[in-house]
Amino acid sequence: MDAFAVSLAQGAAGRVRVADALILALLFGAAQALMPLLGWALGIALVGWFERIDHWIAFVLLTALGLNMIRASRHDTQAGPALRGWQLFGAAIATSIDAAAAGITLPLLAVPIGFACAIIGIVTAILCFAGALGARHIGKRFEGWAEIFGGFVLIALGVKILAEHLAA
Repeated sequence: MDAFAVSLAQGAAGRVRVADALILALLFGAAQALMPLLGWALGIALVGWFERIDHWIAFVLLTALGLNMIRASRHDTQAGPALRGWQLFGAAIATSIDAAAAGITLPLLAVPIGFACAIIGIVTAILCFAGALGARHIGKRFEGWAEIFGGFVLIALGVKILAEHLAA
């Protein structure tokens, strides 16, 4: 759902072409598929350490991306380019970091790890693609405000992840 929310924010900012949405969907789907596999592979020995910092990493990355979007909306009369390169990679990692810790529980579900990770990745990719393309129509109506809203959505996601982990 975090990856879907970022996709909606990108689409609402009105900067997503079909190719951008496809790249976003593939990257987010891959990150969501690989992180549980990484968590499963690292095993329980490192989970305590990883769970202590994963929420801070996600919070910092999403807040930085959100602030960058808000800043860009105030300086540009036209929407800037969609998240690309390291920003897109950072958003994909930040929204999938919890999946690494969750991957440790996959053996308890009695499903093959590859199958579970493939389903997670495919569903995420489909939702992100649809979200980015669907929300771009909203962005055309609201222009700069959509980019500001998208920035606040990213910051809110970072705060939500941090709050959930600190409250647990």
